Amino acid sequence: MYLWFAVKTVFCTCQPDHKINDFEKVRSHYKISKIGKLPAVASESSGLANGSAPGLFITHNDSGGKPEFYEFDLSGKLTSTINIPNSKNVDWEDLTKDPKGNLYVGDFGNNGTPRNEFEIYKINVSQNATEKISFRYSDQKSVAGVSGKPTFDCESLFYYQNNVYLFSKNWEKNKFVKLYRVPAEAGTYTISAIDSIKINTQVTSADISPDGKTFALLTYGKILLFRIENNRIDFSKPQGCFRLVKKQNEALMFLNNTDMLVTNEQGDIYRITYK
Repeated sequence: MYLWFAVKTVFCTCQPDHKINDFEKVRSHYKISKIGKLPAVASESSGLANGSAPGLFITHNDSGGKPEFYEFDLSGKLTSTINIPNSKNVDWEDLTKDPKGNLYVGDFGNNGTPRNEFEIYKINVSQNATEKISFRYSDQKSVAGVSGKPTFDCESLFYYQNNVYLFSKNWEKNKFVKLYRVPAEAGTYTISAIDSIKINTQVTSADISPDGKTFALLTYGKILLFRIENNRIDFSKPQGCFRLVKKQNEALMFLNNTDMLVTNEQGDIYRITYK
């Protein structure tokens, strides 16, 4: 498994993105620092969000893990474990938080046991309450897709203006990442792609900056930045791309409007600082 990721990331560059989508070269603007290790219980960190107080953060494990959030500080100390009621971790893949403090965890991974129904759990931690946002894809004709591979697979989401935005992992041969939108309210929905972009790597996490002007996609080997204009979330404003070859990158969040936090499934914590 580690050899597979090593090969994938070694050949993961921003050159095709500069050429095809006109991303800017921005690597020189960022300093990447390894700042710590996650608590041992977060053995497959797959999402990140702000915690209950400044300096605290929340993560969760990948498929098959317990339906729990783990709150930690940047020294790697586990500060609390939060059990999520009325939920099951089939394949939790990413985490986001809205301005009211609700957390959303995407149970929509589809690269293991094939599935055709997906959930996003909306959690009010203070009230110990969970709601379910259920969805399926409008063009999903079978469990695993026409090719027999996990075409309908997602590992990335963020909240913005009463909606949750999702990004496909990009298993398809044509290498197009698809963007979806679902209301941030309990219900059952059928969703269709609202935009797509050709990216020659698999997307594993996403987040939006606090000022709502930038969103970022994390892949196994790079980070791609997009500018947001007129409150529209789409791929029309590519902003920058830089390499981040740090093992199996699975979770990303903005710390402020420019700096980011990234974790991988090997337990490393990285801070990405805009210089």
